[in-house]
Amino acid sequence: MNPPTLLTGWGRTAPTAARVVRPRDARRVADALAGAGPRGVVARGLGRSYGDAAQSAGGLVVDCTGLTGPVRLDPERGEVTAPAGTSMGRLIDHLLPRGHFVPVTPGTRHVTLGGAIAADVHGKNHHVESSLGAHLRALTLCTPDGRVRALTPDGDDADLFWATVGGMGLTGVVTDATLAVRPVETAHARVDTDRTAGLDASLDLMSRAEHPYTVCWLDLLARGAATGRGVLTRAHHARVADLPRPLRSAPLSHRPAALLAAPPWAPPRLLNRWSVGAFNAAYHAAAPERRRGRVQSLSSFFHPLDAVRGWNRIYGPRGLVQYQFAVPFGAEDALTDIVTGLSRAGAPSFLAVLKRMGEPTPAPLSFPRPGWSLALDLPADLPGLGRLLRGFDERLLEVGGRLYLAKDSRASAETVHAMYPGLPAWRRTRDRVDPDGVLVSDLARRLRLV
Repeated sequence: MNPPTLLTGWGRTAPTAARVVRPRDARRVADALAGAGPRGVVARGLGRSYGDAAQSAGGLVVDCTGLTGPVRLDPERGEVTAPAGTSMGRLIDHLLPRGHFVPVTPGTRHVTLGGAIAADVHGKNHHVESSLGAHLRALTLCTPDGRVRALTPDGDDADLFWATVGGMGLTGVVTDATLAVRPVETAHARVDTDRTAGLDASLDLMSRAEHPYTVCWLDLLARGAATGRGVLTRAHHARVADLPRPLRSAPLSHRPAALLAAPPWAPPRLLNRWSVGAFNAAYHAAAPERRRGRVQSLSSFFHPLDAVRGWNRIYGPRGLVQYQFAVPFGAEDALTDIVTGLSRAGAPSFLAVLKRMGEPTPAPLSFPRPGWSLALDLPADLPGLGRLLRGFDERLLEVGGRLYLAKDSRASAETVHAMYPGLPAWRRTRDRVDPDGVLVSDLARRLRLV
């Protein structure tokens, strides 16, 4: 029997110990589920959920990174099929030289396909393309009863398909999936950049954007008229004719690489209101006021943080808390209140990303809804952090906002239940395939999801 392993999420908070197994096929996944034990089991990919979604204290964790194998592209159907342990990076590396790209990518390459489905990840194009689940054509799910189920979004068990999308691994273990993909001419984007003077200007430009990809970095320490100032980037996929001549001979050449590594240890409070304030001011000032048509590699546009290995270590030994929320259109005042509250509190976040959100998938636990999403990272040892975020939770509840389960590490069960009205329906589907409660995580226990 494997000895317990201490696990955390990407935020490096709340470690718990569990036995870890690494099956390499669906049969061994079924064996792991059958031998879960009284503390249950949960799947884990590359560990990029920020909180406790892929931990199970005293239980069993199924490391799905062993579920690998051939990636099969069908260019005529515009679909790719891959094992669930395939990383988003490997999927992109396979597709781009063949003139295709994933329909949705989160902000890192380092997430498995199964994990991306479990979190129903979204990207910079949610306002036009929704989240990953909208492009998922089929998946194979291993459930605690030993069955291996082939699911589709409109098949006989569509309820289970949609309960799995965004279901945080609590309906079964995904072993492979088929995803729609898009043709591209190059491995580059054509990027427009605007430096904005405040939050209202950022929202206005984002509302009028016709680009398929839009994202805005915000300076959450700026005050007064500059509160919420930002750097807005919008992009299209570049065509061959858009590329500088030296790049046209190999337009699909794709070589992402981590260029730097964060130090293995950083002192507590390295990131504070003064150090982050100086960085934010310099970053905002260095951004072009208005620049059009810059050609940028897809890897640097979509996954800039991947260029720094282990960047989460710079938050120090206590780790970080990511707070990602969404508010509906018409509730921009709540967004303004939260941005202003962060500024007044001097909360040192240099990773603050604003996105415009579009139509959701039918998945009851999927996070995005039409409106605005803001994601920000804060040092976990920031004095008064818990009180500050609880106040924001209350403001979100007033306007029908919600938190992203894949990023959460500290919300209360009552808050999350009020934010997700589809939870009872999701539970009914989940209980049908797991009546004994075999599938459970630290997040599920903390939020009383199961």
